[in-house]
Amino acid sequence: MPIVVNLDVVMARRKMSSGELAAKIGLSQANLSILKTGKAKAVRFSTLEALCQALDCQPGDILEYRPTEEGPEPA
Repeated sequence: MPIVVNLDVVMARRKMSSGELAAKIGLSQANLSILKTGKAKAVRFSTLEALCQALDCQPGDILEYRPTEEGPEPA
């Protein structure tokens, strides 16, 4: 998938653990792990807002678009 989640990088820069972040934004550690590994199919804007607020960052710091060489995936 061409959307890359850089949440672990931002967390490392802020020296914040998964447990601490999950508690701050009201998300389970399991769901945060799914998001961190890029296995999530969608992210709510409210979750993205909470992440940005807790990590003092912009959405673009967390999510990145890297186009694939084969083109877009079929729907």
